Formats: sequence, C-alpha cells, structure tokens
Amino acid sequence: MAALNIRKGASSHSAYDLRDPNGEIIESHTLAVIVDNESGVLARVIGLFSGRGYNIDSLTVAEVDHTGHRSRITVVTRGTPQVIEQIKAQLTRLVPVYEVHDLTVEGPSVQRELALLKVAGKGEARIEALRLAEIFRANVVDSTLESFIFEMTGTPEKIDAFAELMRPLGLIEVARTGVAALSRGV
Repeated sequence: MAALNIRKGASSHSAYDLRDPNGEIIESHTLAVIVDNESGVLARVIGLFSGRGYNIDSLTVAEVDHTGHRSRITVVTRGTPQVIEQIKAQLTRLVPVYEVHDLTVEGPSVQRELALLKVAGKGEARIEALRLAEIFRANVVDSTLESFIFEMTGTPEKIDAFAELMRPLGLIEVARTGVAALSRGV
C-alpha cells in the first residue's frame, strides 16, 4: 500500500491541520509602563523591543511623578497574543520598571494623539481643505498664501482618516506625537 502524500496543514478540513487557530492573529496593544526617570531607561526598554524584532507603532514618554522621579512610557505594539504576553513579561523583569499595564485588555481606555499637518493648496483645494478641517475639528495654527498647518487631536484612526483626505488636496508633511492613553474609571 502506498503512503499518502499529504502536506501537514494542507487544508482547514484536514486531520493533519495542526496549526494553532489563534497563532496567526495579530493584535494591536497599548502598554503603559511606569519606570524610573533616569538616563538609559528608555534605551533599555526600546532595546528589549529591537533586540527581539518587535515593532513599535507609537511611543510616548514623559515624567509623571516629579517627587518620585517616575516616567510613563506608552507603547503601542502589534503581535500575536503569545508575543504580547512575552513583551509584558520581559518588560516586568527589567530593573527600572515598576508597573506594566496592558490598557487594551484591562478595560476601556481613552487614547489621543496630537498631529500637525501641512497642506498646500490654492483656489478650490484650499476651500475644500478648510471645509474638511472644520468637519474633523482641526484648528488652523499657521497660514500662508500657499499653505496651512492644521493642528488636530484625536484617535490615531481619526488622524489617519484626515491625512488620507488631505493627501489629494496637497498634504506635504505630517508630525505626530504618538499615543497618550489612560484607562477609564477609577
């Protein structure tokens, strides 16, 4: 009798499909990391990501406790659930890290980002850019005869949507702060 020539994982209906159904899911997570505010801490945290090939979508750092000399690092990263758990575990083991919170799984949170967008335009394109800015509640913070600079605060998705609408109207440059996030409630 000849052996069957079936590849492992050949079809989703195969008994040979031994793939983890959750292994392929890539999720975005927002992590809040409380650390000592001292030189080299950010480099150690970022080194953890780069040394293992993890990507950082957004990074925001600021001192949040002046008397205790503590800073908050807000990192948005993507990966499988196993990768996210590994990132959290490895962050927790770093010496200057006090707390690691996964705002994505801990419940509802508020996320905001600040962006400056420079848009060139004359005539109808200029009028359309101003009309869209009003709809998205973007403020004009600088204006010349050839361009505008809009300031916008919102979710990353809102800023992405505004930037995509501005692209055909003459989007020149975008500067973004990165995500700042807090969990809701007490």
